[in-house]
Amino acid sequence: MNGAERLVHIKAKPAVLEGSLAIPPGAPGLVLFAHGSGSSRYSPRNKFVAQTLRESGIGTLLIDLLTREEDTLYENRFDIDLLTLRLEMATGWLSEDSETRGLRIGYFGASTGAAAALRAAANLGPVIGAVVSRGGRPDLALSFLGHVRSPTLLIVGGLDHMVIELNQQAYNELKAEKELIIIPGASHLFEEPGALEEVARLASEWFQRHLDEK
Repeated sequence: MNGAERLVHIKAKPAVLEGSLAIPPGAPGLVLFAHGSGSSRYSPRNKFVAQTLRESGIGTLLIDLLTREEDTLYENRFDIDLLTLRLEMATGWLSEDSETRGLRIGYFGASTGAAAALRAAANLGPVIGAVVSRGGRPDLALSFLGHVRSPTLLIVGGLDHMVIELNQQAYNELKAEKELIIIPGASHLFEEPGALEEVARLASEWFQRHLDEK
């Protein structure tokens, strides 16, 4: 059963970030989505994954880490320092909000959002219970990966050859519990039949395993 979605506003001076929060009854944890460059909380791919997570009993927060004005500047989309800071601010908000306080937190990052998720996980330590990267660029957080303590799942499409290589490089740097899964026949956006469903299934299993730990 899904919890009702509500619009939230998170102060991240000087910006105010908008997000969509939904918590199923009895959820053990919540996954914060860090979108890739040029994407937003309305991304159909991330919304699909979020829906699957909620169906498995896990809460979700789909949030825009950049305002509309900031997103018009192309360089902001690759400003991993800024994206990481915003993700950490959103995580702090979750620890204080009455509905989410006390829930274990995971990160789901796509493309450049995966780099921000891993850097924030390295900075926040045990606060982050698990990380999943979809077609991510963890290489953009390479110097931080050895400090990540959160169990990390890297998911890459089998046709996304350059990103496979970058993820293999990142996998070798990770010291925490980790797994790299390559989905055969899938491209960078996982648009092939069944590919996104497999991403959602793998992510759901990973978060259920690690966010439900006592």
